[in-house]
Amino acid sequence: MMNNRILWLCNGGMICVAYGAALIPVYLTTFSETFGGLDESELGQISATLFAGAMVGIFVSGPLADRLGAKLFTVGGSVLCCAGLVVLAAAQDYWSLLVASGLMGFAAGILDMILSPIIAAVRVNDRAKALNRLHAFYCFGAISTIAISSVGLRFGLGWQPVCLSLTILPAALAIGFAITPSPPLVHPDQQRQRLRELLRSPRFYAGLIAIALVGATEEGMAQWLPAFAERELGYTKATAGAALGFYAVGMGVGRLGGERFVERIGTHRLVIIAAAFCGLMFVTGAASPIDIVALSACALVGLGCSVLWPTNLGIAADRMPHGGATLFAAMAAAGNAGCVVAPWAEGVIAEYATLRTALIAGSTFPFTLAAIMIFIRRCDVRTSRQSVGIQT
Repeated sequence: MMNNRILWLCNGGMICVAYGAALIPVYLTTFSETFGGLDESELGQISATLFAGAMVGIFVSGPLADRLGAKLFTVGGSVLCCAGLVVLAAAQDYWSLLVASGLMGFAAGILDMILSPIIAAVRVNDRAKALNRLHAFYCFGAISTIAISSVGLRFGLGWQPVCLSLTILPAALAIGFAITPSPPLVHPDQQRQRLRELLRSPRFYAGLIAIALVGATEEGMAQWLPAFAERELGYTKATAGAALGFYAVGMGVGRLGGERFVERIGTHRLVIIAAAFCGLMFVTGAASPIDIVALSACALVGLGCSVLWPTNLGIAADRMPHGGATLFAAMAAAGNAGCVVAPWAEGVIAEYATLRTALIAGSTFPFTLAAIMIFIRRCDVRTSRQSVGIQT
């Protein structure tokens, strides 16, 4: 019963992690119009600040979570999520937007860092499947946030009342986490791997590179999809927001079905196939002369990348099972680094060329991920065979 309550609280926390990443893209062009015609580079910096804040949150809280326990960070992250939404609602200029974005990212980083190791500790025997299910609620959070924002746009409401309405869930979660005991992040009978031990492992670096490319793939499309739909394809704000909604729906569906694919084709093959599909959709979306085909391809990236983040976390947790919160913090930091670099880099490319060119450049992230996962799979197969040989 207690584990079920923890699982549902973590699911709610993952919805809150999605708030900033889903809310800001919908209002990018609105921010530009409201605050004096911001260019693509400045708009890209808003998204980059969000994920930079997430990295700071991860770096600050990650090393402490194994020592201080999970509750401080689940409660604190929920409270800071409320604060970030309030600051965004009160934003009066571009710089206050950056502050609000950074604060929301900081809160999301804390929650993202702590929720995955809690689930991994509770569901030891099926980590990859359980993490896919947890991260499906990130998609549900994105879908609900986009839906609320799109309704607000259709009825002429600004982002301010939308932000204030979203504070209800993190406020409730702060109370729920405060009154619920948190599980130990590493089994009491096992020795946790310290950061210096992880830093000596090639597997650790392979995992960091892979998850960074996942973040770059996911947010390289998500953060620019509404602006691409409006500025390059000529769709309305509401349609552009709906396209991002379909992107999030695809992520949710993919993650809910991800556990079945894990059982059928394995974690490594799943990542390889999904990453290659994402790369093809990037290129199709950018190059297709037919607007609806281009928009559909961009939205389908959500389905393709849905399984990448949680499955890569599951692979890392299985390869380094005693990493605890330190491992997940490092992975989340690397993933968010990809989330920072991709939207900013694509914004710079779009400033000097076009958004179509930027998306074609963005296709290098998923294609590189597929190549790296092929290498990781070969290493794991070789290690497994050697282990069997030793046992026999």
